[in-house]
Amino acid sequence: MNDTIYQLFETSINKRSHLLDANTDALRLFDGIGDGIDGIFLETFADRWLLSSRTSHLPPQVRDYMLESGRTVYWKRLDQHQKESPSHLAGPAQDEAFTAKESGIDYKISFQSGYSQGIFLDQRENRKRVRQRATSGQRVLNTFAYTGAFSVSAAMGGATTSTLDLSQPYLDWAKENLSLNDKSPEEHYFCKGDTFHWLRRFAKQGRSFHGIILDPPTFSRDKDGKVFRVEKDYHRLVDLASQCLEPGGWILASTNCRKLSIREFQQEATLKLRKKHQVSALPMPEEYSGEAYLKSLWIDL
Repeated sequence: MNDTIYQLFETSINKRSHLLDANTDALRLFDGIGDGIDGIFLETFADRWLLSSRTSHLPPQVRDYMLESGRTVYWKRLDQHQKESPSHLAGPAQDEAFTAKESGIDYKISFQSGYSQGIFLDQRENRKRVRQRATSGQRVLNTFAYTGAFSVSAAMGGATTSTLDLSQPYLDWAKENLSLNDKSPEEHYFCKGDTFHWLRRFAKQGRSFHGIILDPPTFSRDKDGKVFRVEKDYHRLVDLASQCLEPGGWILASTNCRKLSIREFQQEATLKLRKKHQVSALPMPEEYSGEAYLKSLWIDL
């Protein structure tokens, strides 16, 4: 085995060891160029590893390290046009969904669910802040919710959540995540459909929230063919959300659009915001030592 590759992995894993404990076993362990190998990323989910690469071929030394790790390892190719599930690379196969823990919260993880495994680990600090801010008696709306990780965080803080996504299977997954943490899905709300449609509907109905989470895809097209691009349309999303917000409420606006700097994202997100507001940016978690691609704004109105 190439000693340099081996040492890079060992160093990066060791320097993150303080973040892994009884409350957190899901974490990024190796972050590409930030840890010395461009285009190679490694995450752990309850001691099962997910290796991601931007190329369709692994460097032999990287493959050797995974084979010798003694762990279950799956490999995801980030350059795919087809968003396929990761392939089994090393160790015992993990054919069933399992549970991983972050900040004391359990989440269902699956290596057979397609391109994403159930939780975006780069949102760890935002989830912690949502839990801190979403206190008892508050109502929190989680849009573009995927498997509802933000909803679970808010529910653990004491809030009543509304989880909104286009996909019924993901909404069902969000219910499972709530149940994993002894939160009854029947005490929370679930909405299937387009976020823009539902925000307009909530505003018309006079339904309001104390916190709203916005984390849309960088590009999408609705059923009528209308295109949404983060770099020029995000302000519409924030404006609609602000119309459904209680006085003194907050919006978490997030994007992984690499075309925008954090300053440009803030300008776009608040472009048409008509209410007086304060904005603070939250950096990515410390284990992300490479590109700071995720931009997160906390907007208080």
